[in-house]
Amino acid sequence: MNIEVNGVVYHVEVSGEGFPVVLLHGFTGDISTWSECEEELKKNSRIIKIDLVGHGRSSSPDLIERYEMKSVVEDLRYIFHYLDIDQADVVGYSMGGRVALAFALVNPTFVRKLVLESASPGLVTNEERSSRRVQDQQLANKIKQNGIDWFVEYWGNIPLFESQKKLPSVIRQRIKEQRKQNYIKGLANSLIGMGTGSQPSYWEKLNEYSGEVLLLTGSIDKKFVIVADKMSKCLKNSKWVNIDGCGHAIHVEQPEKFGTIVSGFLSNKSDS
Repeated sequence: MNIEVNGVVYHVEVSGEGFPVVLLHGFTGDISTWSECEEELKKNSRIIKIDLVGHGRSSSPDLIERYEMKSVVEDLRYIFHYLDIDQADVVGYSMGGRVALAFALVNPTFVRKLVLESASPGLVTNEERSSRRVQDQQLANKIKQNGIDWFVEYWGNIPLFESQKKLPSVIRQRIKEQRKQNYIKGLANSLIGMGTGSQPSYWEKLNEYSGEVLLLTGSIDKKFVIVADKMSKCLKNSKWVNIDGCGHAIHVEQPEKFGTIVSGFLSNKSDS
């Protein structure tokens, strides 16, 4: 289904029965990124998959403001109301994890349990954010200049995704083809509006959040292992699982393990 929110159309797919679980993909992804682990999650949950603004079959507006974290969080809240959801579990990967965290911090009563896969609360200092904004703007310009095929090749070869080169070629090709379905404008504007340089830093707000949080990282993904370690010490009610031999996109590299761990966390009534 398509849900229009203040002029932006979000593509949303709903399946299964049970307590609602909202799935938020990463940069360059779309709702299909969850296909390998969806069946496991669907056993106990009603699955709500959302193409974030600028991605998949959702709109790619011209206004950068529509990609900013505050705006996307407000859009998500509207989608919750539209679907008549008072509370849900929220699972976010990478960029989607940053969105999920921001949504939970702003709307804590809407979130029962939060799962953050390879996610960050943002950059700590103004200097770091300023430097990152410059980098993201430069990359956005290159996407516009060189096109989607160039960018997909470039993005697939950054160190963050090195471990994915061990995946079967059919899966790697599927990821590549999915990324090519995105629009140049949507990806470029997402980098500028929703990148870690543009979003607020949520580090100082972590200790205010009392909801249950599952942090997931792959042991190969050293940068985000360090981030998760720090986050686990700031959050009041968190569990951190570091998966051996896995990189940034755990749900892609080890979907069965990801689905089992997340499903177990969400269905554990004794600690909810």
